[in-house]
This record gives sequence, C-alpha cells and structure tokens, in this order.
Amino acid sequence: MRAVVRRNKQLVCDEVADPVPGKGEVLVKTLACGICGSDLHAVHSFENMLELGARTGEKPRTDPAKDMIFGHEFAAEILDHGPDSTKTLKAGTRVVSMPIAMKPEGYEAIGYSNTYPGGYSEQMVLSEALLLEVPNGLSDVQAAMTEPFAVGEHAVAMSAAGPDTVNLVIGCGPVGLAVIAGLKTRGLGPIVAADFSPARRAVAEKMGADIVVDPAKESPHTKWSELGVPRTSSERMAAMMTGQAGKRAIVFECVGVPGVIQNIIESVPVGTQVIVVGVCMETDKIEPFLCINKQIDFRFVLGYTAGEFAATLGNIAEGRIDVLPAITDEVGLEGVADAFAALADPEKQCKIVVRPGVNA
Repeated sequence: MRAVVRRNKQLVCDEVADPVPGKGEVLVKTLACGICGSDLHAVHSFENMLELGARTGEKPRTDPAKDMIFGHEFAAEILDHGPDSTKTLKAGTRVVSMPIAMKPEGYEAIGYSNTYPGGYSEQMVLSEALLLEVPNGLSDVQAAMTEPFAVGEHAVAMSAAGPDTVNLVIGCGPVGLAVIAGLKTRGLGPIVAADFSPARRAVAEKMGADIVVDPAKESPHTKWSELGVPRTSSERMAAMMTGQAGKRAIVFECVGVPGVIQNIIESVPVGTQVIVVGVCMETDKIEPFLCINKQIDFRFVLGYTAGEFAATLGNIAEGRIDVLPAITDEVGLEGVADAFAALADPEKQCKIVVRPGVNA
C-alpha cells in the first residue's frame, strides 16, 4: 500500500507492506485523517517526546530510528476482520476509533508506532472493540474530526466551567477551537478567545466565541472586570458583602509555548482556574509566589476518555459542533509533506485533512 513514512526525520511517500489484522482486530481503508500539531513536532522531535515520556514512567514502545506512519485523527471503512472477531460491524461500515491498538501486553499508539500504521496510509489495523460506527449523513472529513475535538471536550470536562464562569481561551489553533466547541455544546459563556492571527480569530468567532481579542492591540485580561469577575481579594470580598459574589475566571491555555503560563499567572484575577491544554515540550519558568498569592488552581490535561470520544462523535453528528470552519484544506498522500510546511502559516491554514484516496 502507499503511505507517508517518517524516515530519517523526513516525510516520504512510499510503498510499504499491507497491514494484517490479528486477533480481535479489523483491517480498514483510511478515508480521511487530520494533521495534528503533535505530528508537526514529532517529525523532527519524536526522540525528545519519547525521552520526556520515559521520565514520566512510560516505557518507550517505538524505535524512532525505524519507519513510522503518522496519523491519529481518522475515519475509515472496514475491509476485513481478523481471527476471533465478533464481526458486529460488517465490511463496508464506516468507523472511527480512539487511536489505540489494544494488546495483551499493553497498547500501541496508532500513528506513533512501528507496527501499527496511522492514517497517512491507505490501510490501517484497528482494535474491533474500540470501533464506533459513523452515523449516516456524516461526511468522512467531519467524522475524522472526532479525535481532535474530543481533546477540547475533555479539557472542558476537567474544568470547573459553569454558569458562573467567564472562560478565556488563549490560542485559537485546532486545540483552542475544540475547547470553544466543548464550551458551546454545554451552553456556557461568555467565551473570550485570544489569538494574534486574524484568520484564526475569525474561525474562533464562527465556532462560537462571544468576544475575540487581538493580543497585539489589547490584553484579553482587560475583559475580566467588565464581565463581572473581581480581580483582587479585596474586590471579591466587597462583592460578597453586597451579596454579589461575582463570576469566576477560567483560562484555557492552548498555545504550548514557554512564557505563556507565566504571563497568565501575572495577568489573571485571584482564584482563577488555569487549564493547560497546550503541549509545551521545553523547560519553562514560573513564579510560584504569584500563584500562591492569587490562589490559582492549575490543572494539566491530556487526551480524553472513551465516553468523551463517543460524545464528541454524537455532538458532531447531531450538529451541535460544526467542525467545518476549522478545516482549511485537503490533500492526498503526495501532498502531506507540503501540508506540514503550509501549517506553519496560521493566516492560510488551520486544519488540513489527508485523503489517501485522493490524488491531490
């Protein structure tokens, strides 16, 4: 089959062996697969990702010196079943799945594995038990957005966002847009979205942000008082004495660049909850005393649960999340390397989807 292979820290479109499903697995044809920001980092820095993972106790299962096929935001069609399969979903069924291959000895991360090809390939092998059928009427591209938007669903679920919070999303790339969607499906607001890119601010507005801010012209943190959030302990105490406790601040950090967290710490009101969704792989520096003095609540989040993944598919299928404003281009396998380069320009690209069956 054809696939885009990470080889010597380069992306190469090549012919590779067809995958074969094992026990409890299915062979699928890839219909669509989104390009994730993690993939952009992993092309040149996968070795660093493995090293950092090892420091958290995760034993590396992948050899970065060997070929690897990226792609973990996918929709696919069942072609065949491996041995000991239940065959609950028949050949021809369109499916999505969490990008995990379940094995007796553990699991493999599909898209970051030497043995399980990701979605930048014509075919994949998936665990039958994790498959979810794509509802009728949902396009392949929309279905493939289940995985990235589940990240936003999880971030919001892990937060204290509610009817009494003002929610600031810093960074309006795909992760920030997914967070905005997660807030909107719950009917929560106001949502303030901040990004230096005019194009991404425009997409954030389409996704449901109530207020968009260009940080080059105005700090998004100037909005707290006018939206009813007391900035200091004294202001909060005064509000409580009048029976008006005021709203609480929640910040979703969706950038993942050193210095952003410290800027948030310096700028947010007392009692803010900060949900760190952006993935920063560099050493950063903060001043803990400011966090203590403001009683800032930090929570770092990753991925999603099976229930959140399924709920996201349902929200997309029922129209509660419109993923299409985030999608800026589609390419075939031959266009993947160029697409990775194009994603460096936020004014032109946000989310690019790979269509292995398309010669583009």
